[in-house]
This record gives sequence, structure tokens and C-alpha cells, in this order.
Amino acid sequence: MKTFLRRQAGMLPTGSGYVPPPPPPSYRRRSLLRRVGVDRLTALALLVALIAVRLIDPAPVELLRLRTFDALQAWNPRPTTIRPVVIIDIDEDSLRNEGQWPWARTRIADLVIRLSHAGATAIVFDMVFPEPDRLSPDRIARSIRPMDASMADRLEALPSTDAVLADAIRSARVILGQTALAQPTTSDGGLPRTGFAVLGPDPSAFLSEFPGLLHNLPLLEHAAAGRGMFTIVPERDGLVRRLPLVMLAEGRMVPAVTLETLRVLTGAGAILVRTDAGGIRSVALPGLEVPTDAYGSIWLHFNAHDPARFISARTVLDGSFDPDRVARKIVMIGTSALGLLDNKTSPIDRSIPGVEVQAQMMEIMLGQAALAYPSYAVLLEVGLTLVVGLGIIVLAPVLGALRLLVLGGLVAVLLVGVTWIRFTQQNTLQDSTFPLLASLSVYATLIFSNYAREQMGRQRIRSAFSQYLSPALVEQLAAHPETLKLGGEERTLTIMFSDVRGFTTIAEFYKTDPAGLTALMNRFLSPLTDAILESRGTIDKYMGDAIMAFWNAPLDDGDQEAHACAAALAMIARMDALNALRKVEAESGGHPVLPIDIGIGINTGRCVVGNMGSHLRFDYSVLGDPVNLASRLEGQSKSYTVKTILGAATAAAVGDRYALLEIDLIRVKGKAEAERISTLVGDASLLASDAFQTLREAHMAFLRAYRACAWSEARAHLALCRARQAGINGVRLGGLYDLYETRIATYEVAPPPADWGGTYVALDK
Repeated sequence: MKTFLRRQAGMLPTGSGYVPPPPPPSYRRRSLLRRVGVDRLTALALLVALIAVRLIDPAPVELLRLRTFDALQAWNPRPTTIRPVVIIDIDEDSLRNEGQWPWARTRIADLVIRLSHAGATAIVFDMVFPEPDRLSPDRIARSIRPMDASMADRLEALPSTDAVLADAIRSARVILGQTALAQPTTSDGGLPRTGFAVLGPDPSAFLSEFPGLLHNLPLLEHAAAGRGMFTIVPERDGLVRRLPLVMLAEGRMVPAVTLETLRVLTGAGAILVRTDAGGIRSVALPGLEVPTDAYGSIWLHFNAHDPARFISARTVLDGSFDPDRVARKIVMIGTSALGLLDNKTSPIDRSIPGVEVQAQMMEIMLGQAALAYPSYAVLLEVGLTLVVGLGIIVLAPVLGALRLLVLGGLVAVLLVGVTWIRFTQQNTLQDSTFPLLASLSVYATLIFSNYAREQMGRQRIRSAFSQYLSPALVEQLAAHPETLKLGGEERTLTIMFSDVRGFTTIAEFYKTDPAGLTALMNRFLSPLTDAILESRGTIDKYMGDAIMAFWNAPLDDGDQEAHACAAALAMIARMDALNALRKVEAESGGHPVLPIDIGIGINTGRCVVGNMGSHLRFDYSVLGDPVNLASRLEGQSKSYTVKTILGAATAAAVGDRYALLEIDLIRVKGKAEAERISTLVGDASLLASDAFQTLREAHMAFLRAYRACAWSEARAHLALCRARQAGINGVRLGGLYDLYETRIATYEVAPPPADWGGTYVALDK
């Protein structure tokens, strides 16, 4: 075992001819547990179990997913872009006027005739007429006793109301409804049927199947231009979310009444069903293809119940309706009367007439607005669960509990954002709740053990960084101390502080690789240093990830402020280029990358510059109040969410050569006087652009209104600023404007004092 360990440590040459024995199994098991950890193995087992649950998809998991889809619809209902359907509603008013349902078929015929004369493109019945009309004259003659024989003969001689309705149907383009039955039926083979063509494997195994089908009277079915099913089967929780376009009934394929209507309108002889190994892909008619799920259904993207879709049947029968509302429309005849029991529940309406569900389905099909729940959705959800869960398991010991929680929150926001974007922009349903809940379960398993481990790891990282990043004495100082002396001179200098935002997170990412952190620091400090030196700056010192520099010493610089601004822009550009390169490297290497973002503070003023320190150690450095202010300004760049903040003197010197925006009057911590600060957003070319000039005008107008406590006017200018900055490439001031939105909201509740003048007092550095 000792030889084996020495070999592993590199103490024996690999070519020595000695072949060590393998370590015993017990050692390998202990080594695996030490490397992986019991907590991570437990979390991994939990993750595998959760993925199995998703694949099984029990009712609670499905219901959670469906409720998520309902929430998406409630937050973003389908906009009404087209209105091809009008509903003739047999409502309560119609029943009061015409009497109880069912009405005589002659009144239904009157509806058909009046709608046809008004120019209806097609008339669709969301109802079925399976039995002969009990109000037909011949049936009245046989059912009423006693009756005069001559009266009975005259009634028998009259045409049946069913024949009258059939004649009306024949004279118009009418599609009759059919509905599913739970008991098996066999229809007359002589009834007309809709033809189907299948492109791909047989879809029968995927279709919703019903044992029986309730037909209309053969007389009516032969007279109609088409016939289809209006059956609506809610989900297990009673809500209607999807409807099948093609079903199996009586052992054969039958179209939905909406699909049959479109077939009649397009003049197609048959409906094309496209399939693949995963099920049904779409149904197609000439000029129209409707994607479906694997079972031939479409997910409905509802909008709210809209009374504007409805025309009371009473107004059609008494002739008081507006024919223009019907002309060139698909007319559906149905009911909203509560007693006729045809109300459904949708994700956004507690009660919606079934005929309106069919009307919305027609709008969705014609507007290509169906929601898609693609066949790969399950694999995507499982993949997301696996990736996020494994990410938590792998990163928990690296990041620590709090940072992992923040990262998890960002991932959650990302997943929810992607779900929202796919829903609103692509009409695609994606479930992010299961991956998030599964990941949260894994996180809860790891959090306490990872937190304790992270506390010990942080202490180790601090010790490692103190060795790698502490400043070293220069050899010349030790060799010739008599040549060095303390003291300095007073000069006007421009001082810059730059610092990496979120460096603690980056450092913890390299907690087990301090050499890698040093290499990364050198990699980003080098281009920043080059940018400063190329702009004639002097590096004062490196403070971990921060740089202090100044201009106009030891060499004179008559344009020190402009050179400092040029350096700042170059530093930002080089960080952007470095981040882009590191992202490419990370993607090619298959590892994560944390972007590097810097904040810069620049100020100009009278300082003392020279050799500062003690007799034992000193540096060529600068002291003075402008230095402290420059440091404070760099610290405030994070609060204002801008890359750079300039003091008033610096901004005044370069305002005609660089694109600057004043951002505040601020009294930083430790200062009694307020400073007018600006942010550097671009060079002379941006300054000369019309877009920036219009932005600056709006920005200054906002500041005037804000400092005058004109909050409503300030909000209006703020909205204009947001719109104008959005059109300028590279200008990102959204966070700044968010900050002012928050301030305004606060001041509206608790107004500032009368002598406020717009000065903000910073409470932190």
C-alpha cells in the first residue's frame, strides 16, 4: 500500500519495472465516499427517483403541470386578432320568447333560412337532432286524443317539420353536429361520411376512441354539407384545455365539427392526417395545416368570454338582428342557457358556453394560434431536471449555500423567463415547475452539509489568497534604502479606481485552485494595466482585484482628464473582449464561466504625490481628498449600475469631447459637501450622434423635474429616457432609471425637505 501511495504521489518512476498491486476494495469505497460524499450520493439518488416520477407522470404531477399552463393563459390570454365566427345563441331571452326547448324544427329552419339570406358563409350546429320532431304535424295528429278525423287527416297531409328543416339545410351550407356515446352503436352504412387520407403510420392507436356516435336523422345528414363531432371531454380536474380534431367513433375516424367546417369551406374531398412513429403530427386541408399533439388534439389558447361573439336567436327569428354581423361569417348555433347544461370551464373562465369553446377553437385554427406541447417536451423537462439537479450537486461544495441559492434563483428566473417567452412569442407550452421543484428538493438535501463545508473552505481560500496576492518588496528597496526618502509635492491629478464587481464569487469559484485564480487575475489585470499605460497613466498599486492609477505624475500631462476617460473606455472594451473569449473557451471546454465586470471611479483635484510610507517601506503614491472621493465614486458605480462615475471637475474638463450624462448630486460617506457626478457612456462619435443628443436632452429634463420634486413630470421624462437609450447601441442605463423609479416612489410617500435640492446622501462607500 505504501508503494501504491508513493506511485500515486509521483515518488516512483513509472518506468521502474515495478507494477503495484491495485488498492483493496475497501480503500476504493472509502476513497469514492471521500471524493463524492454521502450527501451528494444521496442527492443523486433523489434526483434519479424524481426523474422516474416525471416519466411515470402520476396525477399530481400532471395536475401541477396543467395548473402551470393555466396560469400562463390567465396572465397572457390570446388576443383577438380575427373574428371569423358569430354565435347564434339560444339564450334565456330566446327561450322566454319561443318557449321551452326543443323548438319545432320549422323554427330551426327559419333560423337557417334567415342566416343564409344574411350571407352566412357556413352554418354550424353545436347540437344534434337524433329523433323525429315531436312537434311535426303527423306526430301531433297521432299524439293528441281525441281529435277530429278530418283535422287529423289535414295534419297528416302537411309536410313533416324534419323535411322542412332538411330543405332549409339543403339550400344552405350547413354542417351538423354529432356527439359521442358511451355505449356502442352501429350507424346505417348509407349515411354520408367524411373521407380521410393518412400520410404515415396508422394513427388509430393514438386517437381518442368512443364506443358510439349519436347521429342526426338520416334525412338531415343527407341534406347537410358536412357533419362532425362537437364532443368536449374536460381534463380530470374538469377544465377544458384541449380538443381533438380527429376521433375514433364506431370504429372509424370522425372529424371535429370545426375541422369538418373548414373542410367544407375549402371544398376538400378528404382530410389529410400526417403521422410519424410518435403519433399524429398535424391535420391538413388545402391551404391550411394545423399542428396537433401526438393524440390529434390541439391545446386551446383561450381568451375571455366575449359577449360580442353572440347574437340572440330571438333577434334572428323576429328579424331585428343586424345582417352585417352575419355576412361572410361562420355562424355557429348553440346555447348559453343554464338549463340546457352546455357550459364548460376554461383556464380563464369559470363558466363558458360550449359553443363558444368551439368558436374559439375555430378562431385558433384559422389564426394559427394553437398552443404547442411538442412530443419532445417530456425529454426537455427531464433534461432540465437532470442538468439543474446535477449542477446543484456538483456546485454545492464549490459555491456554498448562499451563493448556490442566489444561483438557483437566477436559474429559476431564467427557466421561468424562457417558459414565458416560449409561451408568449412561440405559443409553446413548457413546464418549468417540475424541474424547479425537483432541483429545490435536491438543494434542500445538500444545503446544510454544503454550508458547513463551505465555511471551512472559505477560511482555506482566504489563507491561499493572502499568500498569492500580497504585495512583495522590490529588491532595489532592500539593496539601496539610502537612496529613498519620504516626501512629495502638491499637484492637480486625475485619479482612477477600478474594481471587479462580484470578485468574491469568482474567488470562491477557484477555491480549490488558487493558482488558477492568480492566472485569471493576471489575465484581466494585464489588459487593464495596458489600457492605463497606453493612455499615459501611472499605476499606483494593485489591491487584490482593484487598481489605483493617476495621471499628471510623475510626468506632466496637460490632457490628463481626457486620457483617464480614454483609459476607462478602453478598459471596458477590453473586458468585454476578454469575457467573450472566455465564454468561447468555456463552451469549447464544457465548463462554466463567470464574466468579469468592472466599476470605475475618476476624479480630478489637488493632491500630494510622492514617496509615501515609513522609513522601512514606502511607495510612490498620492494622497488627498480627491483620492478619497475617487474611491467613493468607484464604490457608487455599483449602486447606480453604471460602468463609470466621474467627479465634477473631471466631467467639466471633458464634457465637450466625451459622451457624458449627469446622474446625481451626491454626498458620499465621509464628505460634507455634495458632488455633481456623471457617467461616461461613450467617445466623441457617440457624443456627436443625434440619438445621444436627444437622450441627453430627455435625461437633463428628467433631472430638473426630479430635483424640483415634480414626480409625475419626472416619471414621464424617465419613460422617455428609457425609450431613447434603448435605441443606442452599448448604452445600458436601465438599472440607473430603475434606481430613480424607486427613489421617486419613496419620495412620493415621504417627501424630502424643502431645502433638499436633489442631493442624495450615500450611506455606504
